[in-house]
Amino acid sequence: MSDRSSQLLQRVGVIGDIHGEAKFLAIALKYLQAQKLDCLLCVGDIVDGRGNSDRCCQLLQQYRVWTVRGNHDRWLLGKEMRDLPDATQVTDISESSYHFLSNLPPTHAFLTVAGSLLLCHGIGDRDMVRLLPDDWGYALESNFELQDLIRSHQYNFVINGHTHRRMVRKFEHLTIINAGTLKSTHHPCFAIVDFSLGWVQFFDLWENTEIQESNCFEIK
Repeated sequence: MSDRSSQLLQRVGVIGDIHGEAKFLAIALKYLQAQKLDCLLCVGDIVDGRGNSDRCCQLLQQYRVWTVRGNHDRWLLGKEMRDLPDATQVTDISESSYHFLSNLPPTHAFLTVAGSLLLCHGIGDRDMVRLLPDDWGYALESNFELQDLIRSHQYNFVINGHTHRRMVRKFEHLTIINAGTLKSTHHPCFAIVDFSLGWVQFFDLWENTEIQESNCFEIK
């Protein structure tokens, strides 16, 4: 993988929580690769789903996707929560995939033409912290990880996942972009973020392999 972490990114492709959906992942990555983007990003939760988590790890490596670790990936590595429905077992993945998962960081920072970007799963390095589209008032005030990020002024953008709900929300100088999910029962999607023009375009995925433009948000 070439090092894009010090490059000023203009346009990136974004993959949300994968959960073993190898078919949708392959379709999304093929589409995004054709768009001549600066890089591809993934928010983690690669494992635990109805599909082939091993194939998902292979695809992320093949397409050189910058990926962070989700809570489900962490649970697999720690052999926790393996009685979950559709849980991936260590024996379900290759040694190469296990090594790939073991080396995923909890966060990764990038520079864009519009400011600094943090890629994570939850909020910052806390992979179980969530922010929902309808969180207001006390729900926001008591989200201490979010409040710390806002106060720090360290980042202009956060791309995250965990909730499976695509979202763009702005808090003062900080814009949160939730990448959604590829999980087939949770309105699967992926996205392109254009930092130079200031928009996020989501794309719906359908079981018949159709890709359709969906929500578009301004991030200026």
